[in-house]
Amino acid sequence: MPRIPKILLLLASVALVLTVFLGANATGVSAASDPQENAYRQINVYSEVLSHIQSDYVEEPNIPSVTNGALRGLAESLDSESGYLSPEENKSYKTLKGGKAQVGINVSKRYGYATIVSVVPNSPADKANLNDGDIIESISDKSTHDLSLASIEMMLRGEPGTTVTIAVVRPRKAAPDKIDLTRAITPLAPVAETLYENSTILYLKPGILDHDHVSQIEGKLKGLNKGGNKKLLLDLRNVADGDMVEAQRLANMLLKSGTISVLEGQKFAKQTVTADPSKTVAEKAPVVLLVNRGTAGAAELVTAALQDNKRAEVVGEKTFGIGSQQKTFDLPDGGALILSVAKYATPAGKKIEDDGVVPGVLVAGAIDDGDDDNAAAPARKDQVDDQLSKALEILKNKAA
Repeated sequence: MPRIPKILLLLASVALVLTVFLGANATGVSAASDPQENAYRQINVYSEVLSHIQSDYVEEPNIPSVTNGALRGLAESLDSESGYLSPEENKSYKTLKGGKAQVGINVSKRYGYATIVSVVPNSPADKANLNDGDIIESISDKSTHDLSLASIEMMLRGEPGTTVTIAVVRPRKAAPDKIDLTRAITPLAPVAETLYENSTILYLKPGILDHDHVSQIEGKLKGLNKGGNKKLLLDLRNVADGDMVEAQRLANMLLKSGTISVLEGQKFAKQTVTADPSKTVAEKAPVVLLVNRGTAGAAELVTAALQDNKRAEVVGEKTFGIGSQQKTFDLPDGGALILSVAKYATPAGKKIEDDGVVPGVLVAGAIDDGDDDNAAAPARKDQVDDQLSKALEILKNKAA
């Protein structure tokens, strides 16, 4: 590429960053403030770095690739949910977004790579013995380190019956396992229900917190005092999908008063949701929640609301930490910037995205005992569930 077009491309890259982060597309221009002046100084540094790369690197660099990498790193340095999409990625993202078959993985980014938050029961990923905490090193030979979260989710979706190859880093194995997953539409199971302790404890296990499943829970809570089952054990382990509004509704079913959640951002009007007593279904029944590292998003909101308001005891492991709201900004070149514009906070004021939720009663989850040559082996069917046992013990000692 001739030198002049390269320089123009460098300037365009700088202008792109200025447009996104200094609000050049907003109506009117305000006087420069200290944060803006600091940003301009950093832009000058960015411009100089690009100039040195273009003129002094050991070989002629691919400037568009360098720019894409810089913009992606800029966005992902903020949080795991923010990201940059190149024009090609953005076009594919808009085309494929929603309504496609999946492999059954709820995913986020941690330590630069895609991390499995939880696995959908009976999905292709479940049948391949994938587990929460597994690292997806690559998808179709593309490193997830170089992909935004939106691109990762997009690549895992597709038409039913199509196949995607992922490389997974598992515990106690040095080399990644390459696994072929066939995309499918996995039906969502209804809320699981079990009675314990002579029907005095009602155990409920949703796989997702959407409108249908929260309504199923509501129906079961309305009959909580019938048949002698007067205590509730809500299992939110590996529940990483759902709607925040539905989570607020579920928390309100068990809370008669108090703050449920707070949503706030730099330019996002603060939204505080408080319990409405008219929507409470089971205000007095003793409640214990089960959570683990696969508990994320909507399930974390419910957990924090009930724990901070001292409405329920929480047993298990620290949750994953997902709780923000994103906005997509289309860029002049056809690319897009996905930014977290607000974060959910617990009633105690902690950001779910930053801190997760720490149970009041910490109990480690079951770990499979596969050896180094069979680290993918699932936990034994007869393995004791210490978290469940502890939760039942706590509820058993509570007066109905």
